[in-house]
Amino acid sequence: MSRRSGILEFAVLGLLRESPMHGYELRKRLNTSLGVFRAFSYGTLYPCLKALVASGWLIEEPDGAPEDVPPAALTGRRAKIVYRLTAAGKEHFEELLAHSGPDAWEDEHFGVRFAFFGQTSRDVRMRVLEGRRSRLEERLERMRTSLARSRERLDDYTLELQRHGMESVEREVRWLNELIESERAGRDQRPPGPAAQDKKNQSGDTGGLPRHRGGSRPDPSDDTTT
Repeated sequence: MSRRSGILEFAVLGLLRESPMHGYELRKRLNTSLGVFRAFSYGTLYPCLKALVASGWLIEEPDGAPEDVPPAALTGRRAKIVYRLTAAGKEHFEELLAHSGPDAWEDEHFGVRFAFFGQTSRDVRMRVLEGRRSRLEERLERMRTSLARSRERLDDYTLELQRHGMESVEREVRWLNELIESERAGRDQRPPGPAAQDKKNQSGDTGGLPRHRGGSRPDPSDDTTT
């Protein structure tokens, strides 16, 4: 399985964990909510859905017709298919959520993983955030070294583009630092009781995600950090 199809599988399972959807609804959510899938087509989505059904992680169900629509009015119409997560699919998604290896730190993967942080345990969130920060710090060091070596050979516009790329990475590192500190502060708090924790999970708790205090928060899927 390619890295692209792997993150698509993760995103589809995560969205269907929230609620069953038609293929059209899924595509719309992928396009509007997850930036990495902005240029996305049915030709890519439906093979993924079929593969997930074949694996037993999804089931296809015909959408129920509205009660006030006469049966004759539906004649000749193709029934819409609703995709629903199975118990095995939910278990598989939980396994994917627990993964925090290097793939989760990359540009495309991190943006999608971050979108599902509300369903991810705090320990895994911390590992992903720290891994992402480490990856960007390495990238930033390479960019600085490259710029120092080639500065004299670059024209003003190319030099400005290089600086813009560095500023984008620096901005995301600062954002990650803020998130990591907030996660650490949340971890230091006394754990809530089971009932309170269930309520927080249902509301999509992110462990004390910091409130925006001005400036532009970087989009985790923004390709300016590549």
